[in-house]
Amino acid sequence: MPGKDSGPRGAGPRLLRRLGRALGSNLVIALALAFTLLVMGWASGYWILLRASYLLFALVPLAWLWARLNVRGLKVEVERRPSHLQAGQWVTVTVQVQNRTSFPKLWLEVEDRCEVPGAQAKGVMMLPAGGYRVWQTQVTLPRRGRYTFGPVLIRASDPFGLFQMERAFDKRWEVLVYPSPVPLPYFFVPAAQLPGEGPRSQPTANSTTNVVSVRDYQPGDPVSRIHWLSTARLGRLMAKTFDYSPISDVWILLDLEREVHAGEGAESTEEYMVNIACSIARLLLDNDLRVGMMGIGKKPLVLYPARGPVQYERIAEALALLETNGDVPLEKLLHSYDRAFGRYTTLVVITPSPRQEWAEALGEMGRRGVKAVVVLLEAETFGGREGPILPYSVLVALGITTCTVSRGQPISLALKTSPSLQLSIGGATVRR
Repeated sequence: MPGKDSGPRGAGPRLLRRLGRALGSNLVIALALAFTLLVMGWASGYWILLRASYLLFALVPLAWLWARLNVRGLKVEVERRPSHLQAGQWVTVTVQVQNRTSFPKLWLEVEDRCEVPGAQAKGVMMLPAGGYRVWQTQVTLPRRGRYTFGPVLIRASDPFGLFQMERAFDKRWEVLVYPSPVPLPYFFVPAAQLPGEGPRSQPTANSTTNVVSVRDYQPGDPVSRIHWLSTARLGRLMAKTFDYSPISDVWILLDLEREVHAGEGAESTEEYMVNIACSIARLLLDNDLRVGMMGIGKKPLVLYPARGPVQYERIAEALALLETNGDVPLEKLLHSYDRAFGRYTTLVVITPSPRQEWAEALGEMGRRGVKAVVVLLEAETFGGREGPILPYSVLVALGITTCTVSRGQPISLALKTSPSLQLSIGGATVRR
């Protein structure tokens, strides 16, 4: 049968291929040539063939010793920075290799292993006896996520390429890549009207963080209210007055249900959602607002509202590792955390969901005083089966501010609302 005949005939080539992979193709060729010359010399009696075969056989252990000594006596120091960066930036890898032996290293290949797709951090160097060389490279990280570098591999070979030796130095190193925010010059969120919000301040008898003026000290005022600089300047006791201007919370709600998302890689609704959320968070936090973030994937993601650079770091880190791997629809998220959103809350919802139930849930919350703005990702432009036409019509009917984003559309232009609208917080007006 053909199957029985092909097995024995194919066994020889397969064995040679496996041997070549194990020993190296150059070594196999050298050994095969040496053995052939040896047989031909014995058969023909030509001494030159025998001596050539002896020379090749002697070359093999000498080449092995050469390659082995090339990776001995090395001291390697590695520096990688930074450990946190934004997508599109790069990691700088600096490797210093010192030769601590008395003979030169003629050909060393340096590689810093990394998990970045398409990236190669490799270089070649030669070391004099007792000398050192510094090798530096930059690896660009185009997408968010966590990437691993290391260990650094030093490879050496003999001049004939028969053997290749390898040694590993340093340990594994991780870098976290944040999404890169874009400026949003035309985007705004509607302000939840709190007491004290708006262009006029309201004085209060309680101590707050906002000192607006000073007045004459009155009996019963606590000592902590005395404004000592004004007291020294005017020669009489002066007390501070405060402004009551609390700030509303802004929640960024992410739809992490896997079924509603579409596309792959950078051109996916997941990646657009992450970039939009990061850009909005950066905009609001730069304006000193309290911003939180929420979504339900395999595990609930809840970052309670806070302000400042530390909060941005928390949000950016969560977005760097975020995956749309959940089974909870957006409307269930809204109902589950309904009590967390009071009348002084503003919601920023980012979703490609085609269902209208979540839009109706936003309308119910709006009747309780919750403000909202929605960013709709048009999933059909990313290869999805259905677009968000139904929720869009419901949102328009409810008067909820809505922006739509399609594939390839610049985010800074897609998130655009009426320039006449403003956000007034604590007496400070922020124009969009």
